[in-house]
Amino acid sequence: MTLEEKIAQLVRPTVESLGFELWGCEYIPAGKHSTLRLFIESETGVTVDDCGRVSRQISALMDVEDPIASAYMLEVSSPGMDRLLFTPEQFKTYEGEIVQVRTSSPVMGRKRFKGVMLQVSDQDIVVEVDGEAYELAYDLIDKANLVPQF
Repeated sequence: MTLEEKIAQLVRPTVESLGFELWGCEYIPAGKHSTLRLFIESETGVTVDDCGRVSRQISALMDVEDPIASAYMLEVSSPGMDRLLFTPEQFKTYEGEIVQVRTSSPVMGRKRFKGVMLQVSDQDIVVEVDGEAYELAYDLIDKANLVPQF
């Protein structure tokens, strides 16, 4: 289990008790400038006040549980229009949309993909880039997000 998964498991009950869904969790280690980002979602949207309220509750929880040994900055926000995708269910929701994906290892010679997400399964996604379909396993995906269409 990754650190993000452990933190998500720890904070999810608190986030849900406040009336939100935990969309995802991202930890960016950078020494004393590390950042823990929590993304919350609601059917009625997320306001700055909502983020502040969740942040205060999660901050207190993290002080008690202390899952991150070093100093970090806690950020709570909405996933936004260019939302990061964390779970197969989230990927499935946006099947057919344009995504941007970065992998940890090259797939067919590349690590960055931007194109239509053609297919989503429990093991991987298929992204079409310049007429070529790339099968990307979840365990290779470092980061994936929607590309907003205006």
